[in-house]
Amino acid sequence: MHGLHLTADLHDCRCAARWLVDAQALGAACVDAAESAGLQVVGQLFHAFPATPHGPGGVTATVLLAESHLCVHTWPEQGGVTLDVYVCNFGGDHSAKARAVMASLEALFMPQHAKLHALQRGAIRAEAA
Repeated sequence: MHGLHLTADLHDCRCAARWLVDAQALGAACVDAAESAGLQVVGQLFHAFPATPHGPGGVTATVLLAESHLCVHTWPEQGGVTLDVYVCNFGGDHSAKARAVMASLEALFMPQHAKLHALQRGAIRAEAA
């Protein structure tokens, strides 16, 4: 097992409100970002949370990829978003595709502040002779 795990905490997002509260619209944008980057979508689940006294409910969009997963959580009352993109690199290096998905979604949310992390997971094992 070997792969790249990207995460982002986005703050003070200036995007259209629908990207923070419309599960179906956000889910479609996630699927489009993954497919545009060349990743294979094999499943999806989008969920809208109810409003609270603090404001509209957020959403979670999860896209299962043949290469692993993409997940987005929104907090509209805070203008916040967390992004998670993980690709395993079995059969090829999908790191550039993961970075393309992350860049596309970060641009969608237009955060004023972003905290990005990249973690190399696992190691490439030498083939047994």
